[in-house]
Amino acid sequence: MQSPVFELLRLNGLLISGARLQELGRPAQDRALHYARSKDREEFIAGRVALRHLAASLLDVDPARLVPDYVCPQCGHGQDHGRPGFMLDGAPAPLALSASKAQGWLLLAGVVHPTPALRLGVDLEATNQAAFEGFDDVALTPGEKHFLKTMPENQWTVQRARLWARKEAWLKMTGEGLRRDPADLDVLDLPGLCDIPRIHENGQELPEGFVAAVAVS
Repeated sequence: MQSPVFELLRLNGLLISGARLQELGRPAQDRALHYARSKDREEFIAGRVALRHLAASLLDVDPARLVPDYVCPQCGHGQDHGRPGFMLDGAPAPLALSASKAQGWLLLAGVVHPTPALRLGVDLEATNQAAFEGFDDVALTPGEKHFLKTMPENQWTVQRARLWARKEAWLKMTGEGLRRDPADLDVLDLPGLCDIPRIHENGQELPEGFVAAVAVS
């Protein structure tokens, strides 16, 4: 199985300017302009631009040659949402890509020249996002609830976030998203799904208070 390349970035550390809006492609430009808060708009633009530059780096091409082509399982190609992708000189770029944002951080993943059937999903979560009453009932399977009870209580918050990151990564990979009930998806032992404790390319550890997962099949 092909291993992804990861990149972890601080969103507020990325250079954001009006000119970069043009790098997004028309559907994402329209979406960016509909954000009410400038911070949300800038983070959206920064995330899309960073993914384009990762794609260009993996392919060793000028980013200007890549045209965004996001694919939604329900809406088709050329969307402002869905599975990330690019056209390269008029043909689909040979990449599998995924991205996730959480509280000012951006996690990117890519596989260059993937096998035809390869699918990829990555997710980054802040551990406090899963720390609310009722989370277990809406998000966990009976098996996952049992697993949680076997862990020390002081680890429950982190373990809940880790399970949620796995679910998000898996559902991004399959393209189902939250159209599938996460409480029916058991992620304790799925092939191709694992936690990401460290960004291996540069030895960078995830920041304190964050967990991440990747799914590849």
